[in-house]
Amino acid sequence: MIRVLVVDDSAVVRKMFVDALASEPDIEVVGTAPDPYVARDKIVKLEPDVITLDIEMPRMDGLTFLRKLMRHKPLPVIIVSSLTPKGSTTALEALEYGALEVLSKPGSAYSLGEMSQQLADKIRAAAKAGVKKTKVAPSKVPIRKISALSETTNKIIAIGASTGGTVALKEVLMGFPPNAPGTVIVQHMPANFTTAFADRLNSLCQIKVKEASDGDSVVPGQALIAPGNFHLLLRRSGARYYVNVKTGPMVHHQRPAVDILFESVAKVAGRNAVGIILTGMGADGAKGMLSMKGAGAGTVAQNEETCVVFGMPNEAIKLGGVDKVVPLQKITETALRMV
Repeated sequence: MIRVLVVDDSAVVRKMFVDALASEPDIEVVGTAPDPYVARDKIVKLEPDVITLDIEMPRMDGLTFLRKLMRHKPLPVIIVSSLTPKGSTTALEALEYGALEVLSKPGSAYSLGEMSQQLADKIRAAAKAGVKKTKVAPSKVPIRKISALSETTNKIIAIGASTGGTVALKEVLMGFPPNAPGTVIVQHMPANFTTAFADRLNSLCQIKVKEASDGDSVVPGQALIAPGNFHLLLRRSGARYYVNVKTGPMVHHQRPAVDILFESVAKVAGRNAVGIILTGMGADGAKGMLSMKGAGAGTVAQNEETCVVFGMPNEAIKLGGVDKVVPLQKITETALRMV
């Protein structure tokens, strides 16, 4: 049984989370707290396995509390935030300080049914994650220098990630040279948070990183990230690669889904592509990566030791869709050599 503590200053949100999880046989809400001071006492008393944490609260904000928690008593934390630009940016900062997942405030992005499923899935993913004491993350990480590639217009890199993926993607993309192949990315993340995430990566990387818009060209030196709540597909017109951003049914309880992206890359790019699957819970991306390999693409998976959750990479490996399994620090080098 996964024991959960809900920390939010809104009584409505606290009740909604309790009600949403009541029908989950493997999850129990052992307590709620309206602010970090109450939460601190209940953590000691109740020993929860996972915490859901609001950002804006009285007496102490969630980000300050998270930093203290991860330094002294690290626990798996899911951030609950509004979809305002400020809320999105702060939530992403929380991920760098050690939070594992981001969830939209109830009613702001999902129906109640979708929110319940998202919440339960994120709690299960967080409970499986290994969390260690952390130091305060630096505001900037030095860019690693790697050998440049010959510029090309017909190579594609496709990346899929979920729990722990925001940190992993930063590690991978910061190693890309300015003329890296056009890159398309699905990171499981709620609507609107991907805008702030792309902007953050763009400020750190040598390549341009942006949230994808329908019809955007996939070109060297640029990475396109699927908008939250929309699927991303690769298309081709003559020599030009471009993306479709579209709605549709959830796949593996996800929208965007890695499988949707990878299947389109297999069909459109074939042997001209390299697929990367990073840390995350579940099986999203496994079948798509197998399709990519079958179409002649190179495929790489993050190894278990460096994953926050070794779910998605493991499923892809078990299915036979992975050429190479390497530590996170070797993903960029390996993928670029395959290209």
